[in-house]
Amino acid sequence: MRITRRDMSIAAVSVALTCTVGAFAQTDRAILGPAVFDWNSLPVTKNETGEVRQVVKQPTATLDELEMHITTLNPGVASHPPHKHPNEELVIIREGTVETLSGGVWKRVGPGSVIFNASNSLHALRNVGTTPAVYHVINWKSATTPAN
Repeated sequence: MRITRRDMSIAAVSVALTCTVGAFAQTDRAILGPAVFDWNSLPVTKNETGEVRQVVKQPTATLDELEMHITTLNPGVASHPPHKHPNEELVIIREGTVETLSGGVWKRVGPGSVIFNASNSLHALRNVGTTPAVYHVINWKSATTPAN
């Protein structure tokens, strides 16, 4: 069997495409190592309910994805309607008074309180105070996180 110029061209293009796809896959899967996130350096995105500071969203050595953000929620509003998702989530209240839907019951909590939203559990959060509520959200996906 004789290798033609056409065969070599197809092989070269295939190798180039494979390398390109591999490079993109590696870029998307960069593992988060030791990191410090300075509050003053986090970009602020304003929205209809307040504002959000996105901290990080990427894999770690033990998680498929670690996502952290900080929300400032205006008085008298909810972050979103009750919902659920397969990933687990921690919410740490920094400032203000909120009510959270947890286990089918609304509970009122303030600064220093921690909320755990279990996988696929219906949850919600609303600011019931007179000042903005600020809270840190940490959620993660692992190999055992259920599919949607």
